[in-house]
Amino acid sequence: MAGDSFIAVVLLLTDLLVYVAATETPEVPMPPWYVALPLDIAMVVPLVFRRKATLWSAYLVLLIGIPHGALELGVASGLALMISIYSVLVYVGRKQGLLYLVATLVTSGIQLWVDPPEDVWVLAIIGVFATALCWTLGEFAGARRAYHEEVEARLHLLETERDQATRIAVGEERGRIARELHDVVAHAVSVMVVQADGASYAVDGNPEMAKRALQTISETGRGALAELRRLLDVLRSDGDDEPRVPQPDASALTDLADRIRLAGVPVTLAIGANALDGLPAGVSLGVYRIVQESLTNTLKHAGHGAQAEVRVRREADVIDVLVTDDGAGHAKQLVPSATKAAPHGAPTGPRRLTVPGGNGLIGMKERANVFGGTLEVGPAPGGGWQVHARLPVRLAT
Repeated sequence: MAGDSFIAVVLLLTDLLVYVAATETPEVPMPPWYVALPLDIAMVVPLVFRRKATLWSAYLVLLIGIPHGALELGVASGLALMISIYSVLVYVGRKQGLLYLVATLVTSGIQLWVDPPEDVWVLAIIGVFATALCWTLGEFAGARRAYHEEVEARLHLLETERDQATRIAVGEERGRIARELHDVVAHAVSVMVVQADGASYAVDGNPEMAKRALQTISETGRGALAELRRLLDVLRSDGDDEPRVPQPDASALTDLADRIRLAGVPVTLAIGANALDGLPAGVSLGVYRIVQESLTNTLKHAGHGAQAEVRVRREADVIDVLVTDDGAGHAKQLVPSATKAAPHGAPTGPRRLTVPGGNGLIGMKERANVFGGTLEVGPAPGGGWQVHARLPVRLAT
């Protein structure tokens, strides 16, 4: 408003100088000062608010310009009309600008027809050219303003999308870390609990076996602590200066099977020829984690005397992972899924049986879905439990 106030003051001083000069010439009749001065002030005051209340300012200029122009008090009425045409076009829009231009032309035409000056055609030509110039400037400034608004809107949209992408990435990373923590903790704690129970039974009768169990507990705990420390370092670190420990992959399945055997579950590991060659790092980690979670569940739920078998095969561009256990000869119990009560009198369908599962099963399914694979979990034919995963070797791009 400071710049608009300056324009208004300049126009007011110009009209006052014209009025003073005209009063010193007796041939030019001028109204008294108490009429001219308020009209001059009223003529320029709306220009101060031409950006904040554009339409109100423009139509006040048009209305006050009628007596101001009729009394020939100066150039403020004509210049204020040109400024108002420009302002309406830039700050309101082309439609309102056309309406205001028509109103201005009609008002000016009526004034020239009612009280035509001697040089009416000269004034008309000057007015047309001035109006055309103001309209052209308004179109240019309006286009630039619209362009900048569009750029700002796109920048805001890009910032919103970036923030949204950041939140999604953070959520995915949290989910990944949660799966890693679950796999590490569940596997290690399960092994340690089983070994601790075995050591408590064997401490009196077979001290050597109890010693081996305690050694297994110690090694498993150290390995779990190392992996937990690595995950927590990833969460805490802000830079890339800290050393990184590689994630386990499918090549570590043999060590995993040995640890499960030490925990008391015989494991048969069958890996097809060249089945693990050229696996992407993510798929290789997924295979390892699925087998780890499956064997951990066998250790926790299959019961004493259960045996497990892990089979990994390569079929073209798909790696097939099958983990089964005999469940000590007992099939997994199925439970009816919770269903909503049917309305009174409505037929009820058969109750669907589902398999109880926790975060481990959810984590395995998420890993398979991440790589575009499939996972089937359920009771094995003839008793026991099986986990069957198929992951594409070549990730979709």
